[in-house]
Amino acid sequence: MKEEFDILIVDDEQVVIDSVKRICGINNYRVDFALDAEKALDKISMQRYRIIICDIMMPGMDGFQFLDEIHNRNIDTPVIITSGYSTIENAVKSLYSGALDFIPKPFTFDEIISVIKRCLKYRDLTNPSSNKSNTIMHVPCPAKYFRLGYSCWVNPFHDGSVYIGATDIFIKTLENIKSLEYLENDTTINQAEPLIKIISEDGTVNQLYSAISGRIIESNHKLLTDITLLEKDPYFAGWFYRIIPNQLEYEMSMLTPCSSDR
Repeated sequence: MKEEFDILIVDDEQVVIDSVKRICGINNYRVDFALDAEKALDKISMQRYRIIICDIMMPGMDGFQFLDEIHNRNIDTPVIITSGYSTIENAVKSLYSGALDFIPKPFTFDEIISVIKRCLKYRDLTNPSSNKSNTIMHVPCPAKYFRLGYSCWVNPFHDGSVYIGATDIFIKTLENIKSLEYLENDTTINQAEPLIKIISEDGTVNQLYSAISGRIIESNHKLLTDITLLEKDPYFAGWFYRIIPNQLEYEMSMLTPCSSDR
């Protein structure tokens, strides 16, 4: 029987591996590591991992090639991409290429732990061998919507604006949502930049990355008085912002049509 770990870290910098291992050790996660993508693929063939944390820039196979190889081998382990070259293009490409999440370096203790918690919960919700996945169902976003990764949806409106929010499965990866921290109206945001902070009761701060760029013209402040709308109706009553997009046609090419989820 294959040994099972919570996390596989793939990074060519030992200092990064040691840092993540220390953080994960505090939370009693079982951690393994590989110094390059080829060794990581060898380990995956011999061991089980609930999630993988992988750097982009590595000698030999880089993080994007690693994502492609994971897909080609039908490996369904969720991958978190990290990078010290934290450009918007790297974040968007990571999520479009199949990464579950993206976190820039250097990251804080709270940032890496919140991402790990969400991705482990996602693994439990989507893994057929998990007991939780048999009891907790998630609702895919409506067919006419588009999404960035698994977390943020966008709904183009007839007047040229778009509505934006969090997918049902992203919300289900969070623990007991306590509060939201909005950006101000008239704020201009870029694709794959933090859109809103979602704070859990345990103090964990979860960032949602925007599916598109544009200017915020309206915020759904009803959620501030009735946060249950976010869980009950994430695709309609639970939207976060209405936005005037900057380059919608181009950025939509980097989104996944929700119709493909059916």
